[in-house]
Amino acid sequence: MADDYIEDAKAGLRDKARSARAAVSADIRAEAAATASKAFFDSITLEPDWIVAGYWPIRDEFDCRPILVRLMDSGQPVCLPVTEGDQPLTMRLWQDGEALYPSGFGTLAPIETAPVVEPDIMLIPLLGFDSTGTRLGYGKGHYDRTIVRMTKKPQLIGLAFAAQEFHQLPREAHDIPLDAIITETGLRRFGAGQ
Repeated sequence: MADDYIEDAKAGLRDKARSARAAVSADIRAEAAATASKAFFDSITLEPDWIVAGYWPIRDEFDCRPILVRLMDSGQPVCLPVTEGDQPLTMRLWQDGEALYPSGFGTLAPIETAPVVEPDIMLIPLLGFDSTGTRLGYGKGHYDRTIVRMTKKPQLIGLAFAAQEFHQLPREAHDIPLDAIITETGLRRFGAGQ
């Protein structure tokens, strides 16, 4: 019964978050993507062999492509998620010069023969977040189920607009909090990394 109550609350919050994200103007979106890229490279220390998981944005998600392009240009390994129904995400290495292909939900991903990898850092799209790092996703649990299957926990960095922040979001036992969030105002760390 409590789970149904939490899911109903999250559904209402998702509607509010979608509206807030959709209301962000095109000018702010473009500037936010550039600001996020700068904040990422100014604040995150990368080892040369670390793999960074990004995502190909859909609909009005925060655009992480400037970060991905700079990573690829510098030779940093990058992977993208492949969604296969309700299964956990498969992280496939996106190798320089390889085309991306439709992989469901309107997103693009590397070819299905690309190596499957585990990232050291994950850039995660979301609908909402709060000051404790709780992330409000789309409700399918793809990222949470993927992270718990990994042999190491990657650094989790959400990407969102400041308008998507809530005072407090419900967090269930299976919800894995973010380590940091990047918005158009910069990068903010949560928990021990603050």
